[in-house]
Amino acid sequence: MIFFTSLTVTSLLFASNEPKKEQPEVVVEKSEDTKIQVALLLDTSSSMDGLIDQAKARLWNIVNTLSTLKHEGKTPGLEIALYEYGNDGLNEKEGYIRQVTKFTTDLDLLSEKLFALRTNGGQEYCGEVIKKSINQLEWDSKKNSMKLIYIAGNENFDQGSVNYVETISTAVSRQIFVNTIYCGDRQSGISEYWQAGATKGQGKYFNIDQNRTIRYVETPYDADIERLNKKLNDTYYGYGSLGVSKKANQLVQDSNANSMNKAIYAERAVSKSKAAYKNESWDVVDAYKKDASFVDKVKKEELPSEFKDLTKEELKSKLKETDKQREEIQKEIDAVAKKRTLYVEENTSKSDGDDLGAAITASILELAKKYNYKVEN
Repeated sequence: MIFFTSLTVTSLLFASNEPKKEQPEVVVEKSEDTKIQVALLLDTSSSMDGLIDQAKARLWNIVNTLSTLKHEGKTPGLEIALYEYGNDGLNEKEGYIRQVTKFTTDLDLLSEKLFALRTNGGQEYCGEVIKKSINQLEWDSKKNSMKLIYIAGNENFDQGSVNYVETISTAVSRQIFVNTIYCGDRQSGISEYWQAGATKGQGKYFNIDQNRTIRYVETPYDADIERLNKKLNDTYYGYGSLGVSKKANQLVQDSNANSMNKAIYAERAVSKSKAAYKNESWDVVDAYKKDASFVDKVKKEELPSEFKDLTKEELKSKLKETDKQREEIQKEIDAVAKKRTLYVEENTSKSDGDDLGAAITASILELAKKYNYKVEN
């Protein structure tokens, strides 16, 4: 069994028995536009159902860990991209590789895409999927932005025509760090070049059992978090062509998390109380919060029924009032979440191994130090 909570991730920084290796010097610049960009490259061949389940289960825990990071007191922007590779159902001409999402701040979309992944046997070309992620994604050019690739799979790392050494060298030259997660025993991952890939990528090498059962602790606080999450949902109002479908998807992703475990549902609710969860593309409150001129730009017919008959001044007042209500609910969720985390800490034993979420959060926190990011709960 694996026991893992958001407050225990820092202890993982010192738990690895991997030998220390030389790290590149990171030049840090001052900027208010700091970003954390994470590209997840997941093997969806026929043996990887457990890996996909771990990704679905750990998404919100990873987001919550990232949400604790501050740079010079400011919250960085969070963007996550998703690729699948090694699946016979994908285009052979594309190397059995598909960009599932480009870098996005839409966490509901990311959850939707993760839950839609299906496995099938295939050829697993690690070098090629890394190359595509480097070339296709819009990586931030600022040196104080954290740029990370996580590739997970279980076949030889050197398969395919694309040389992984050259590709990863290109990534490092752009300060994109490559981390590898081998699904199997540690020594097999080493002999199949997964450790070599991480070493070349100035990242971390992990091995996990993708089929390991993760035990989640249900707590006395879960019911309160569920109640507050429903109140939080009531502060979202869809507008424009995306409004109805995106609002519906918010509820679907709540349901997806709940279908896996009450603890995962709670972690998702906590994520929705963080700055990383923003929906200005479809929610009127977030749209106004990002751009006050939204009130002047939006057409009446694009507004939800609750707002259509309001004057511009009334609309501004209503949006400000709703935003205040939302912030109060988010603060309540945060307060309950801290109690919940302490309860989980007190009622679990030490993890007996890494899972996908533990591997990712541990390496993120370690690399964050190099960029002068600090953990602020």
